[in-house]
Amino acid sequence: MMSGIDWIAVGLGILAGTAAGAAYFAGLAWGVQLALRSARPAAVLVPSAALRIALLLAAGWWTAFLGTSALVGFALAFLALRLVLVATVRPKSVKGGEQWN
Repeated sequence: MMSGIDWIAVGLGILAGTAAGAAYFAGLAWGVQLALRSARPAAVLVPSAALRIALLLAAGWWTAFLGTSALVGFALAFLALRLVLVATVRPKSVKGGEQWN
């Protein structure tokens, strides 16, 4: 029985999603660091978010031209990277303190 999934496209989507996700979250970390040192954090955070969102959408748009399988790989890689990064960076709960949700 033949599968209708283009695994090469899925792999390319995963590569693109991982690269786009890494760039997105690196930009987020850099923007937050700049905003924390800025007298006007909104002047840093708003353009940073707009640029990161625009670049992520452009990468997703490019990946969509490779097909639905590639777009699914892109989305899954981005979400998996987000899950790993959040689990890695989230502070451990302090005894007697509030836990993160």
